[in-house]
Amino acid sequence: MNTQTIEQAKSESFSNDDARFAAVSTRDSNADGVFYYSVSTTGIYCRPSCPSRTALRKNIHFYSSCMEAEKAGYRPCMRCKPNQTTSSDHYAASIAAACRLIETAEKTPTLDELALSQNMSRFHFHRIFKSMTGITPKEYAVAHRNRKVRAALQETETIADAIYNAGYESNSRFYTTSTETLGMTPSNFRSGGANITIKFAVGASSLGSILVASSEKGICAILMDDEADVLVKDLQDRFPKATLIGGDHDFEQWVATVVGFVEAPQVGLDLPLDIQGTAFQQRVWQALQTIPLGTTVSYADVANLIGSPKAVRAVASACAANAIAVAIPCHRVVRRDGGLSGYRWGIERKRELLKREASAS
Repeated sequence: MNTQTIEQAKSESFSNDDARFAAVSTRDSNADGVFYYSVSTTGIYCRPSCPSRTALRKNIHFYSSCMEAEKAGYRPCMRCKPNQTTSSDHYAASIAAACRLIETAEKTPTLDELALSQNMSRFHFHRIFKSMTGITPKEYAVAHRNRKVRAALQETETIADAIYNAGYESNSRFYTTSTETLGMTPSNFRSGGANITIKFAVGASSLGSILVASSEKGICAILMDDEADVLVKDLQDRFPKATLIGGDHDFEQWVATVVGFVEAPQVGLDLPLDIQGTAFQQRVWQALQTIPLGTTVSYADVANLIGSPKAVRAVASACAANAIAVAIPCHRVVRRDGGLSGYRWGIERKRELLKREASAS
């Protein structure tokens, strides 16, 4: 899991004053550390999760740090103690240290070793790790090892060297999951998908151009943009050495199905998908597919749905990484206050998709 990406997604979730006030109104602990707020009538500043009664909007001002709030003349709240480290901060530091240990160790540490390194019991460590990252320590280690093997396949002379350098103890252990890990065989991945054939076609809709691409396993991309050329370039960047061919008549029926769904969501969408991502991303994307037509949920709702209620930021990152538009309906995920958050294919498309689905349901 990329910490920088998670923190960026967290900041973007509270990027304007309306979103920040909504976080204060709901005492959203996910906003703690992203910003602080002051109340002009009391002269104090607080964390967003402060249990104090919410002040009137006109009396609230936002700051990016404690220092900034104090320079403006405000003193820290005695209830939420915004200038002091919380147990959540302590756990965050411990889990970050455990992640670094996993990433730097020559051999993947055991659960007992990780727990001992942070002075926790194995059960408590496992629970805290999953609640804060959204995945188990083992899943984190596997995801990190898979990232290493992806990088090593591009750099080392042989596939065997790449597998061992990534920490696998044997070729056979890696090959049993290589297709799921890479989306193709190691040799094909090493060559940039040189032996993979991907069919694609571009259709026109009232929301712009839509590109649909498919591997032998199923739909691997549904992309949207105003310009068809941009979509083709995006697909080429994703599969730089794959053989891209125009879809035949049967394939174009899939494109027509996707365009038909965009125009009239009540017709439904049922296509085979080739979904590739980390273990956590796949859990999120599977959960998104269960959201009914005409319904929206918050990032926190999705986190609860997958059994990781504290992984709201990671859920937002997984939604942002989704490359199969509408079939994996990340557009149905909104902020806690119902406002529209980022959408890789544009907020206006997200708004229109939701409007159409609400009318169709």
